[in-house]
Amino acid sequence: MRIHLGSDHAGFALKERVKAYMQAEGHAVTDVGTFDEGSVDYPVYAHAVARAVADGEADFGVLVCGTGLGMAIAANKVRGVRAAQATSPEFARMARLHNDANVVALAGRYTDAATAESILDAFLGTAFEGGRHQRRVDMMDAIGHDETEGE
Repeated sequence: MRIHLGSDHAGFALKERVKAYMQAEGHAVTDVGTFDEGSVDYPVYAHAVARAVADGEADFGVLVCGTGLGMAIAANKVRGVRAAQATSPEFARMARLHNDANVVALAGRYTDAATAESILDAFLGTAFEGGRHQRRVDMMDAIGHDETEGE
């Protein structure tokens, strides 16, 4: 799979760990930064990953910040992105199964590498169930995006 990956300074260390893991699993990983632990603004990296997913350059996105919350909120501003913060493999699985999430956000300050790998395995290994959930995904995709985005 083609995966775009980004983090802020608080997620940098975990991003580096999951990048190596995903590459070892055979995924094509594009790291959009940050590239060190110097303070940065997470929306920059969330937008870069979300835009790649929305534009079809990536199959999925992975974001890491201190809690995963800010990254998920910022990524969800991009039309076509359904980002979910996941703190467990079960949350990641359900985000894919019922919500067709295409970006997962991890909590760099609260998630160890082994748990992050399990979350990614669940996220990337689960297909969207469709059916009754498709109607709900369509409703989410129609809600509240700025029509002038990108201008």
